[in-house]
Amino acid sequence: GTSVSHFKENSDGVDFKVTGVGDAQITIGLEDDQEYKVSLNGQSAGFVKTNLGGKLNISVELSETEAVDVLIKKC
Repeated sequence: GTSVSHFKENSDGVDFKVTGVGDAQITIGLEDDQEYKVSLNGQSAGFVKTNLGGKLNISVELSETEAVDVLIKKC
């Protein structure tokens, strides 16, 4: 399974840690039709735009031993 911890939300976006094994597909509800910058462990993973329902989907490669820091910030 996949676990999320240290979840924080503010007016600019969200950040949290993800742990698990293998690849994880994460869906999070944010502001409708808005572009966000995604960073994984401090490295840019690009820009993603939410749909009209505010859903944002990202893929994260996980290892059993280390948490991945996820930062999603509004552009």
